[in-house]
Amino acid sequence: MVAVTDALDPALDPAPDPAPMREQYHTSVLAERDLAAHPMEQFACWFTDAADSDGIREPNAMVVATATPDGRPSARTVLLKHFDERGFVFYTNYESRKGGELAANPHVSLLFPWHPVARQVIVTGTAARVGREETAAYFRSRPHGSRLGAWASAQSSTIASRDELLARYEELAARHPEGTEVPVPPHWGGYLVAPETVEFWQGHENRLHDRLRYVRAPAGTWHVERLAP
Repeated sequence: MVAVTDALDPALDPAPDPAPMREQYHTSVLAERDLAAHPMEQFACWFTDAADSDGIREPNAMVVATATPDGRPSARTVLLKHFDERGFVFYTNYESRKGGELAANPHVSLLFPWHPVARQVIVTGTAARVGREETAAYFRSRPHGSRLGAWASAQSSTIASRDELLARYEELAARHPEGTEVPVPPHWGGYLVAPETVEFWQGHENRLHDRLRYVRAPAGTWHVERLAP
């Protein structure tokens, strides 16, 4: 364990003041009539725009927020790896912090922060593990090093040093050299987030943003409501 102190080093230069930092967004109005009938169709349109934008390096990066049953939240950035009419799929270690929290409380929120195009997509829903065949198919598509990494890292656990992690990786690399099969870890796999709401946020001048939210009805149909910015 590394000792830390609460005291700031007086020799450090002061950080920039965030208060005056702001952007004026110059974008087109997002109108209800322009939306697709299904939120995943609309997401596909916006995801295509984000992927085609020069300013967004990882359009599939999303913030995944989970919570314990007693309401303690946590959030981290994860990469979206698939989406279809069912919802959004990502992969992780089931024994990680997020995996433990999802096992106890499947409610989740996703946020796609596409700031360079003044857009966000915010999803709420529930997460469930995908089938092992779907997990295996994706795992085999990963780079060899990433497959080894899924075995090497006991995600979210405390380790003594980075050297410990690298030693574990090198041990696995010797056992499974490039070009050989790496088995799918039993503790690793995908989650499907089935959306209950999907909000499309478009930034505008003077903070008069458009916020259009799809809400799933009990019958499985969707309706759209406009939220104040």
